Amino acid sequence: MVHNIMRNEKEMMDIILNFAKNDERIRIVTMEGSRLNTNVPKDRFQDFDITYIVTDMESYKENDSWLDIFGKRIIMQKPENMAMFPPTLGNWFTYLMTFEDGNRIDLKLVPINELDKYFSWTDSLLKIVLDKDTICPPMKEASDINFHIQKPSSEFVDDCCNEFWHLSTYVTKGLCRKEYLYAIRHLELMKEQMLIMIAWKVGIETSFSLSVGKAYKYLDKYVSENLWKSIQQSYRYNSLDGLWDSLISSCNIFNETTLFVTNELKYECPQYGKNVIEYIKQFIPLEKIKNI
Repeated sequence: MVHNIMRNEKEMMDIILNFAKNDERIRIVTMEGSRLNTNVPKDRFQDFDITYIVTDMESYKENDSWLDIFGKRIIMQKPENMAMFPPTLGNWFTYLMTFEDGNRIDLKLVPINELDKYFSWTDSLLKIVLDKDTICPPMKEASDINFHIQKPSSEFVDDCCNEFWHLSTYVTKGLCRKEYLYAIRHLELMKEQMLIMIAWKVGIETSFSLSVGKAYKYLDKYVSENLWKSIQQSYRYNSLDGLWDSLISSCNIFNETTLFVTNELKYECPQYGKNVIEYIKQFIPLEKIKNI
């Protein structure tokens, strides 16, 4: 059961830092992520993304009892210790912890002999909060610049269009066969390309000066009300009929957005959709053809 009384940021950081100060194996503490991003509104769901740079990795991994100092956990995941999801961080080790009061710490251990690798790996949202030996390189002020939407090349736009329209034929096949989950799976892959194209539109309109967040979570703040409503309406997955509507609306959104992006960037607009739409029309329920 999650308690309503939640430890505040100062209380959490005091625990994190006091533990590090009293443990000789920990030489450096850094913070990463959204808590350093001034463009992100603060709320109770933000993680504490913390890295301990240590002299002895194995002594921590022997048992997990030392983690109890941070609070009572409702669940913990150790990605580098899982069989189903192969590790990706080499010698580093991560503890993803959610506590009873709702706080969450994503704690990473990095061996001190990989300090240079760590600083070259990390993004622009990084702050050194403890450096016992004064060995960290000078750091720029934390910012989300590494996550800003990037201007696409004409090849990227072409590939995005090719992938979107190619996937639409799989969705069509799945709907015709009444293969509900197959159709949804490929529709979601289509949607990823649609969201990429919409993000480029936002980038153009904001001079590529911002981020729309992980999984496009801030996209609604930067698109028109009408476009946002269309995006929401394109997620009708409760029936085969709804999936046909979702496919059609996704095609319409993608078409319109692609025209905007290619026009603004002065790229040739890929024509994959022209033939594919004619193909899809052979299978769309008759009453829906007028909608595409």
